[in-house]
Amino acid sequence: MLVKAKGAQQSITGSRLIDGVAVWLGAGNQWVERVADAAIFEGEAIAQALDTAKADEKRQIVVDVYPLDVEATADGTRPLHIRERMKAIGPSVRRDLGKQVTGPTPAL
Repeated sequence: MLVKAKGAQQSITGSRLIDGVAVWLGAGNQWVERVADAAIFEGEAIAQALDTAKADEKRQIVVDVYPLDVEATADGTRPLHIRERMKAIGPSVRRDLGKQVTGPTPAL
């Protein structure tokens, strides 16, 4: 189930097509692998960022792009919805797979 973003602050997420890794649109419209590095958009910039992401989707860089509600914290961008926090952390069934292998799980 896709959660519809409604907040004043939003980021854009998707999955990188080449390997399926969750990514977020960062500064300079570059895709980043850490949600903490995701750019935060407000107002008209949300629609512009989504247009940029949709263009990358058409170029087959990413798939399933959509906006999500976020907040700015001292540690960077933080999703407000638990589904998006789980996506940022990685697989939840095996600790020997995904982002957990490379280091401690971030406190989201």
